[in-house]
Amino acid sequence: MMMSIGMFIFSLETLVYQELQRQTDWRHSATSRIGTNPARQFLGRGEDAITLPGVLLPALKGTALSLDTLRYMADTGKAWPLVEGTGRILGVWVIESLSETRTLFFQDGAARRIEFTIALKRVDDGRVDLLGTAISSAGNLLRGLL
Repeated sequence: MMMSIGMFIFSLETLVYQELQRQTDWRHSATSRIGTNPARQFLGRGEDAITLPGVLLPALKGTALSLDTLRYMADTGKAWPLVEGTGRILGVWVIESLSETRTLFFQDGAARRIEFTIALKRVDDGRVDLLGTAISSAGNLLRGLL
């Protein structure tokens, strides 16, 4: 397991991302002053975003259904716990976008190569007490799929 978001596991059997890009912002307000540099005031933490680009080769490993599962999770509008394979809890995140590019097709139109990018945004402000709610939501989602 590389990582999980909710009950979805990123692995060789499902979906493998090639890199993990994370950007965290902090907010600073500037007030202009005459004859000197602007005064700055720290306003707190800003956005926290993760981007997961990758390549899916369904003929070798993984399945295009994994992308459909992530789309279904995003359609719910719910936030999901994000946990690294090491056990490190990254917080509660929403799936903000999912893009894919299909190339190298078989005769039936199925893609041999699917490049994808998943964009996640953190929504919990460091409150791990929300994890139980998100895990419960993931369980309800899986029951609905079965």
